[in-house]
Amino acid sequence: MHNTLIRPEIIDRVMKRRGRVHWFDALDPNTTALVVIDMQDTFCAEGAPAEVPVSRAIVAPINKLTRQLRPLGVPVIWVLHANVQHGGKSDAEIFFDYVVADEVRARTLESLAPGKQRVYAGLEQGNDDLTVMKNRYSALISGASQLERILRNLGIDTVLIAGTKTNVCCESTARDAMMLDFKVVMLSDCCAALSDEEHNATLETIIQQFGDVMTGDEAVGLLTKPSP
Repeated sequence: MHNTLIRPEIIDRVMKRRGRVHWFDALDPNTTALVVIDMQDTFCAEGAPAEVPVSRAIVAPINKLTRQLRPLGVPVIWVLHANVQHGGKSDAEIFFDYVVADEVRARTLESLAPGKQRVYAGLEQGNDDLTVMKNRYSALISGASQLERILRNLGIDTVLIAGTKTNVCCESTARDAMMLDFKVVMLSDCCAALSDEEHNATLETIIQQFGDVMTGDEAVGLLTKPSP
């Protein structure tokens, strides 16, 4: 897993601004969902075209977390990425034309073809878990997925975010969640990026502007905290 660190100067800045580090003192399991982003072969498998090696190290923490959340009635939602393709083009041409090229482009297109996406091997799925497909970094940008509608229909106002990459799809989803008036908690030990520096930069951004940052254990502690 990552060596997670929020720098002291960021903590000082947060304290001067709002007088406390964490956003939330308690979480309600009746209105909270876990959203696990992009834990699929394209990003998790060894040698995959968009491999994030640390993603394999967060399989165990995510499994531990989901085992604790399901008995509390907290929905577990697996968000996977897929891009529709036709005639050698996709529904994300800006990405495929400018972010990846040549052999990497072809391999990525193939791996993200609809119908190929599965939750990464080793992750434990429950019978009541939900799976949602997205086609943009953020699962909550307009038109990207059905995630917002599902959350609203379930009466969810708080999202715990796990998965990969911390600084791309997880952060994009977290930012949009807060902009849509969801409470956001980024789970520091259940997210993975390509480096500690990228991972920590996102956590520092989130805790200052977009939501809370906790470990999975800390989030469970607040979800099971007795009412005063």
